[in-house]
Amino acid sequence: MNPPVSNSLREYARGIAGGLMFSLPLLYTMEVWWAGFVASPMRLLIYVAATFVLLLGYNHYAGLHQDASWREVAIDSVEEMGLGLLVAAGLLFLLGQLETDMHLYEIVGKVTVEAMTVAIGISIGTAQLGGADERQAKGRTEASAKDEVRFGGQMVIAACGAMLFAANVAPTEEIVLIASEARIEKILGLAVLSIVLTALILYYIEFTGAGRFVRSNGFVSVVVGTVVTYAVALVVSAAVLWFFGRFDDALITCVAQTVVLGLAATLGASAGRLLLQ
Repeated sequence: MNPPVSNSLREYARGIAGGLMFSLPLLYTMEVWWAGFVASPMRLLIYVAATFVLLLGYNHYAGLHQDASWREVAIDSVEEMGLGLLVAAGLLFLLGQLETDMHLYEIVGKVTVEAMTVAIGISIGTAQLGGADERQAKGRTEASAKDEVRFGGQMVIAACGAMLFAANVAPTEEIVLIASEARIEKILGLAVLSIVLTALILYYIEFTGAGRFVRSNGFVSVVVGTVVTYAVALVVSAAVLWFFGRFDDALITCVAQTVVLGLAATLGASAGRLLLQ
C-alpha cells in the first residue's frame, strides 16, 4: 500500500533536513569545490557507484521500512541520490559556486561531489529523524527485525558513518599538513587512540544501542569487533583521500594521512553501528 502524499512529503523534507545537517560543512568547503572541478570522469563515476552501494546497504539494513524488497530499496536509493543532486545544486547556486558562464564539466563535477554526501545524509535523515510517535511505532513493529542485523550489515552501516565523518575532513589541507609533519610515534599514537575509542564506544561506555546491536561474547569477540570496525574506518578513509587526490605523495605519507583521517572515520564507524540503525 502506497503511503499518503503528506507522509511522502514529510519523509522528503526530513531527508533534506538530515542531508543538510550532515553535509553542510562540505558545501561550504573550497577544497571540495576544487575537487569537483579537477576530478576525472572515471573518478566521479566510481564515487557515485560507491555511494549508491552504501545507500543500498544502509536502506536495506537500517532504513525506514524494514520489510522493503530490494527493488524498493533500490528505488529509495535512487530517489535519495536525486534529492542529493537537487539540494547540492540549489545550495551551491545560492552560495555563488554555480554560474551560467562556467563550463558544464565544472558544474557537473561540483554538484556530483557535493551531492553524494548529501545523499547519505538524506538517507539517514529520512530513517532516523522521525517524530516521537512514528519512532515509537517503528520500534514496536520492527524491533525483532532490527535485532537481526548481522555483523556484515553492521559493517555497511559503519562504513556509512565513517563516510559522513571522513568526507567532512578529508578535503582540507590540514590532513596533509598533520600527516607530513607528525613523527612516527604520533601516528602510531593516533592509531592506538582510534582503536581504544572504538572499543570504548562499542563495548564499554554503554552508548544507546550497544546492548542490542553489539554484543560482547568474550575477549575474542571484543577484539574482532574492534579491529574490523577500525579496518572499515581505514578503508573508507583511504578511499575518500584517494578520491580527493591526496594519494599523490610518497607511500609513507599516504599511510600517515589515512591514520590521521582514520580517527574521525573511526568515531563515525563506531557511532554508526549503534546510532544509525
